[in-house]
Amino acid sequence: MEYDNQISEMAKATTEVNGNGNGGQHGAIEKRKKWNFFARFFISGVIFSIFFLLVYVLFFETVQDTYRDLINILLGTYVAVLTKTADYWFKDKDDPEHKETETLNKPSE
Repeated sequence: MEYDNQISEMAKATTEVNGNGNGGQHGAIEKRKKWNFFARFFISGVIFSIFFLLVYVLFFETVQDTYRDLINILLGTYVAVLTKTADYWFKDKDDPEHKETETLNKPSE
């Protein structure tokens, strides 16, 4: 009987903290969101670094004509990659993680 009381007290405390009793799921989602943000930020940093390296090599280093053409092709390709990266960070989007958080925050009926 005492064990049942302890469980019901813990359930009440969890419900009071979150409002809906999804304590463990809330923390896991927030942790996953944080890791996804850092991973995406890191990948974006690598993309921009490679782009600036290509620009530097093209304009400030002495390069043979055949390699200059190759660098121009790579630079043109990276413009498309930069466009998609900028779209990701600055366009309004439907993020499935936000939807998951919203469904967890809905009060249970």
